[in-house]
Amino acid sequence: MVTEKENKTDLIQKYSRHEKDTGSPEVQIALLTDRILYLTDHLREHKHDESSRRGLLKLVGRRRRLLRYLRSKDYNRFVALTKELGIRKV
Repeated sequence: MVTEKENKTDLIQKYSRHEKDTGSPEVQIALLTDRILYLTDHLREHKHDESSRRGLLKLVGRRRRLLRYLRSKDYNRFVALTKELGIRKV
């Protein structure tokens, strides 16, 4: 079983643009997507967990803003990232 820290470092290594990159839009979107998928599964089991639902909606909004920013700056990177992560277009 992969721990949360190992999963996060794997995502950062996979989507980073250079060795020390942790803040590029691609990395942030990948980390948010992983967290969104986790919370979605959590809410399928715990349907009445309203505080987690609110947190999920905030994460989705943050990811949407980052995707909009990436699309305006570099459309080709945006298309590649959404295709790789399986995100529908914004």
